[in-house]
Amino acid sequence: MTATSDVAYSGAASDPLTKGEIRKVIFASSLGTVFEWYDFYLYGALTAAIAKNFFSGVNPTAGFIFALLAFAAGFFVRPFGALVFGRLGDLVGRKYTFLVTIVIMGVSTSAVGFLPGYASIGIAAPAILILLRLLQGLALGGEYGGAATYVAEHAPQGKRGFYTAWIQTTATLGLFLSLIVILACRMSMDAAAFDAWGWRIPFMVSIVLLIVSIWIRMQLSESPLFQKMKAEGKTSKAPLTEAFANRGNLKIVALALFGLTMGQAVVWYCGQFYSMLFLTNTLKVDAQTANLLVAAALLVATPFFLVFGALSDKIGRKPIIMAGCLLAVLTYFPLFQGLTHYANPALEAAQASSPVTVIADPAECSVQFNPAGTSKFTSSCDIAKASLVKAGVPYSNQAGPAGSKAEIDVGSTRIAAYDATAADAATVGPVFNKGLADALKTAGYPEKADPAQINHFMVWLILFVLVLYVTMVYGPIAAMLVEMFPTRIRYTSMSLPYHIGNGWFGGTLPAIAVAIVAGTGNIYSGLWYPIIIAGVALVIGTLFIKDTRHVDIRNN
Repeated sequence: MTATSDVAYSGAASDPLTKGEIRKVIFASSLGTVFEWYDFYLYGALTAAIAKNFFSGVNPTAGFIFALLAFAAGFFVRPFGALVFGRLGDLVGRKYTFLVTIVIMGVSTSAVGFLPGYASIGIAAPAILILLRLLQGLALGGEYGGAATYVAEHAPQGKRGFYTAWIQTTATLGLFLSLIVILACRMSMDAAAFDAWGWRIPFMVSIVLLIVSIWIRMQLSESPLFQKMKAEGKTSKAPLTEAFANRGNLKIVALALFGLTMGQAVVWYCGQFYSMLFLTNTLKVDAQTANLLVAAALLVATPFFLVFGALSDKIGRKPIIMAGCLLAVLTYFPLFQGLTHYANPALEAAQASSPVTVIADPAECSVQFNPAGTSKFTSSCDIAKASLVKAGVPYSNQAGPAGSKAEIDVGSTRIAAYDATAADAATVGPVFNKGLADALKTAGYPEKADPAQINHFMVWLILFVLVLYVTMVYGPIAAMLVEMFPTRIRYTSMSLPYHIGNGWFGGTLPAIAVAIVAGTGNIYSGLWYPIIIAGVALVIGTLFIKDTRHVDIRNN
């Protein structure tokens, strides 16, 4: 098949696929993947409810970070799922992995809906929850590479970017679907009922989606390139060895990770996850309003996955991905400052007129990031910072005398913090909480964002821009990763860098960013993480990675 051909083929050159057959491949692959992403991202959209139900044994700030870390646990094991299912896909075929991964994902997701909370079974509740997240991560680790490879191996030369971009929409559509189901549940009951049990319904819906997804996956045939390769006896006997023990291929895997996927990942999760956490957790916009605004931005921006996928067929994959990383590096700070200005102007005004300062002995202050859950964060400094983070109040830090108790300056008012392990903590604690709340109220710090002051259009516009960056880095990435590796080890080779980038660099972004904010007091300081990672990928990708749009995957 020539590089200029515009026809997709089944197993042999004499068997062209019709447009209807190609559409069926794209639709079936994409729809099943939408459901799988829906399952995976329910947790992210319901982090606050999950923190209350499964991590109520610690203080709210630590509980929220632990809930985010449990969310990240699913991302941590994604590379291992990529190895297990990538190897399976290169050995026995792409279709088989679809059925296995969707069953694991659907069963583990629906189980969350029936899992008793911390109040019922204690520490077993978060332990089982994390186990289910690990199973979800393993399943998703085998899903994406298979879907992208499957569609790419059906696509005609010259349209691979556009065809695989349909797979790229599935993550956003899955998130969008999860938000819609959650909103429907929220709007059908009061907030107390939703927090108590209504949040479980979206997880239970996964049982229905599992049945639909299995039926869809059963309609698919094997990839034509894999069928042809298998018929010729050219399949890999040891995909892991060929992919990672071969120095040349390993170098490409490393470049794909550090020059592409880790930058794409942090832009993706900053634009579609951290922005929502920033609205609800920091700016105190009510969850329903935040979900509606994010869903509206996703709805309008999603077609741009296809736009940039198709554009990458004309001008190349690399320029578009690098441009998305560059824009993120240059504009994240002003965009998130804009969210504060338009979503909670009272917070912005209070910060300017009555800045808050934590004065504490630096030796007393902990980094409130503890994946093992062994730290209690009970010092007066930790109590002061956790209280301000919980209230969504930005602050600066000032070193106090050695051994002194932490104090909080709110404008001209000073409030003394306390040590949670002290004998009088039960008495002093409520006094501190009331004093801090009164001082913040007097200084104009709002408990919640005032719905009447939210500029909904401008907040939506900023969210749209953030998601637009996502479409730039994510739309062409599947085609580029597919084109970087040979057919016999493609599934294995492309899955690992994709899932390390998205699982480890992207999936940990919310927890790391929140912990940075908790430590520094600057509500924008968490943005340094995605900015630095995207910047490194921008440099490596620009200098060392070649564009791949002219590669004919049928000849490699």
